[in-house]
Amino acid sequence: MSEENKLQESVEQVSEPEIAEAVQAEETERAETTEAEQSAAQENSGEALNKALQEAADYKDKWMRSAAEFENFRKRNESTRRNAYLDGKGDILLKIFPIGDNLERALVSCDEKTRKGIELVLRSFKKILDEEGIEEINPIDEEFNPAFCEAIMSEPAEEGVEAGYVKEVFLKGYKRGDKVLRFAQVKVTS
Repeated sequence: MSEENKLQESVEQVSEPEIAEAVQAEETERAETTEAEQSAAQENSGEALNKALQEAADYKDKWMRSAAEFENFRKRNESTRRNAYLDGKGDILLKIFPIGDNLERALVSCDEKTRKGIELVLRSFKKILDEEGIEEINPIDEEFNPAFCEAIMSEPAEEGVEAGYVKEVFLKGYKRGDKVLRFAQVKVTS
C-alpha cells in the first residue's frame, strides 16, 4: 500500500467528533499560550511604566530643586547688589556729614543776612538726608545707648540727675533704618 492510501485510510478511521475535539484542544492551547504571553507583556509594560514614572518623578524633583536654587541665588544676588549700592551711598554720605556739621557751627557765629543763607543751605542738606531715609541721632538728655553713641567724655552727675544719661552732644550721629552710619559723640554723666 502506498502512503496515500494509508493516509486516506487513517483519515477515514478518525471520526468527526475526534477531529473537532483535537482542533478545539489545539485552539485552547493556543489561547492559553497567548494569554500567558499577554500577561507577561502586560507585566513587562507595567514594570516599564512604573520605571518611566519613577524617572519622571526624579527628573521633576531635580528640576524643582534647580529652580529653587536658582531663585535663591537670584534673591541673594539682588540683595547683595542692593546692599553694595546702599553701602556705597553710605560712604559718600559719611563724607558730606562734616559739611552739615560745619554749616551748623557757622550759624552760631554769623550775622543775620548770612544766617538766612546758611539756613537755606542747611535745609537743603537735611532734605537730602530725609530723601535718603537718614535720621539724625541726637540723644541729648536720653539714657546712653552704646548702639548709637560713642562716649568721649564723662562728668559727675549733679544732684537730682541720674548717672548714665547723655549730657551733651559734640557731634550728631546718623542712621539709616537700624544701621548706624556715624555714631553720635557725646558727654555722659557718671
